[in-house]
Amino acid sequence: MRIVKEQGLEAKIADAVEAAIEQAGYRLVRVRISGLNGMTVQIMAERPDGTMTVEDCEAVSRAISPVLDVADPVDKAYHLEVSSPGIDRPLVRKGDFETWAGYLMKLETNRLIGERKRFRGKIVAVTDEVIRIERDQPAYGEPNAVEIPFDAIGEARLILTDDLIAASLKADKAARKRRGEPEEPEEPEGDETAEHADDEPGTH
Repeated sequence: MRIVKEQGLEAKIADAVEAAIEQAGYRLVRVRISGLNGMTVQIMAERPDGTMTVEDCEAVSRAISPVLDVADPVDKAYHLEVSSPGIDRPLVRKGDFETWAGYLMKLETNRLIGERKRFRGKIVAVTDEVIRIERDQPAYGEPNAVEIPFDAIGEARLILTDDLIAASLKADKAARKRRGEPEEPEEPEGDETAEHADDEPGTH
């Protein structure tokens, strides 16, 4: 279950597509709307093991396109983009924080925690209620570590580092091996994307 969710129109789109994504065998990560190409709706998704190929992105796109046509959550023409979360991925489930404990992340809360809303550091512990972050750039006089309740997390994302890239490549390789797939020499799955061009309002 996702604990970090969208608001507004992004939430309407997420509600419309999440079940279809899960039925296709994938997990919704995040929905993002941007002004690219007039308006772009980006759907981030992944396999349960965290991998995502171009073919997977296309499968998700095929699964959600008819759902979006029926639900019609956007009242103007838009460009649909289905992608993997990338290496510097958003963290949206408790399991994400557990999987990537020990790696650098940035986080923004939806309320003040110790007089601030923005934090940066490594996840050092995850419980049922909170995550504990060891901060790498605390201001003078501030504590090195802070506990943040899950219900206070507005946004959380990994920060791209050499250690994270190496760990992501290793995890991707292990997941492909478990599925019996050949190793891919190209870039890791973080850049996989499937796109669809703009259509008339009321469709994607």
